[in-house]
Amino acid sequence: MKERLVYSTESGRSCPECQQPVSVCICRQTAAVKSDGIVRVGRESKGRQGKEVTVIRGIPLQPSALAQLAKTLRTACGSGGTVKDGVIEVQGDHVLRIITMLSQHGWQIKRSGG
Repeated sequence: MKERLVYSTESGRSCPECQQPVSVCICRQTAAVKSDGIVRVGRESKGRQGKEVTVIRGIPLQPSALAQLAKTLRTACGSGGTVKDGVIEVQGDHVLRIITMLSQHGWQIKRSGG
């Protein structure tokens, strides 16, 4: 049985594939997010102390391209946000604006949630 490092107090969590710290992992940077071809855009406030966040899931891009798209969306909406595990989060309720912007890229969009 092959032993592998899962967590180190020096560098934190390790990638199960390349055994490098997650912050410098090469495997995750080259893997695109798996998607069914439909980009889902919705609004969430659960776990955020009542603050609304627009969440975009299912965009089939590399992490670097996803971060660039997130920056474009944030600046167009005039708000902050982040990319976590292949999901773009934009602060505030910008669902309609983001749906129109993403449909111009040619992706099939579905509004998720209510």
